[in-house]
Amino acid sequence: MTIAATADRNTADRTAMAVLVSISFCHMMNDMLQSLLPAIYPMLKDGYHLDFGQVGLITLTYQITASLLQPVVGLYTDHRPKHYSLSIGMGFTLVGLLLLSRASSFPVLLLAASLVGMGSSVFHPESSRVARLASGGRHGLAQSLFQVGGNLGSAIGPLAAAFIILPRGQGSVAWFSLAALLAMIVLGGIGNWYKAHCKTRAGRKREAIERPALSRRQIGMALAVLLALIFSKFFYMASITSYYTFYLIDRFQVSVQSAQIFLFVFLGSAAIGTLAGGPIGDRLGRKLVIWVSILGVLPFTLILPHVNLFWTVALTIPVGLILSSAFCAIVVYAQELMPGKVGTVAGLFFGLAFGIGGVGAAVLGELADITDITTVYEICGFLPLIGLLTVFLPNLEPGKGLRR
Repeated sequence: MTIAATADRNTADRTAMAVLVSISFCHMMNDMLQSLLPAIYPMLKDGYHLDFGQVGLITLTYQITASLLQPVVGLYTDHRPKHYSLSIGMGFTLVGLLLLSRASSFPVLLLAASLVGMGSSVFHPESSRVARLASGGRHGLAQSLFQVGGNLGSAIGPLAAAFIILPRGQGSVAWFSLAALLAMIVLGGIGNWYKAHCKTRAGRKREAIERPALSRRQIGMALAVLLALIFSKFFYMASITSYYTFYLIDRFQVSVQSAQIFLFVFLGSAAIGTLAGGPIGDRLGRKLVIWVSILGVLPFTLILPHVNLFWTVALTIPVGLILSSAFCAIVVYAQELMPGKVGTVAGLFFGLAFGIGGVGAAVLGELADITDITTVYEICGFLPLIGLLTVFLPNLEPGKGLRR
């Protein structure tokens, strides 16, 4: 390789890494803004005199809006890439935050939640595509860097709510529209790179898509298993993100601010696990990561509802670390299972994650009203058993991980 070619390759690598860092930063901003909504549930519950069922309905509205649109966006942009759609999607989030800060009734809260969900529905499939384009073949690493931004944002959101919104009231939510505006500017720059990258690829000879040697039935069964694993992961995650603060307040009589800090501990652990999951999958195989990340949390989730405050918080750390590593591996595995459909796969799995989270929040809210919040965690503790279905996944990476 000539010196000029090496220099061009190094420049391209630096540019791609800058894109990955930028898209991860915007994912952090996006998910931070999204996580503000569940983080202020205690304030909204008291201020609007809501029951747990209504709290779950807010989450359902937000999550369903996001989940139903994401596969549609992904499928559409697989055929017609929209280079600046990311900035437009973040604009929906900005408007939703402003409306949330001034909401005067429960229906307006639902409308604000739906707008934030619409912003997310555009962001996730397109940004996941950009991350894969900038990966340089290290798909697991790229997906981890992309997703860890979201996890960090989800972890920061409760802290922002605890130290900014809760002391100053609902109107202070409007301040976070500035974060959405900053993200729109960065996403505009990513859109420029995305457009230039698509033009460069259009000028090259189209490469043949390498497909796994599997029948349609095998691919369908593998997708069904992956969807079941997504259900297990995100139904359990819904019990933490939507009701963990209520659980700590009800069982251990901690303050709202302390409960938000303990939620940050869990979400911070999830961010670290997400960062590790992709590179480990690149090295050892994605099927192995999926095995460990779903089934491996079972002992911790079963014990969690039966211990004191210290051990409750301590147990959420391995739960967050282990469980969060699954999603990177699942998304990349599915993209390799269905090559050439990056946006469709990302939209489907991110959308399903949001949808299951929304349905889970609504169902668990009703269950908490009928029984109590502790019962919710006792039942959800068995969800990781669904991880046993991983045995039916074909090994797409011979020589790595567990064989079948």
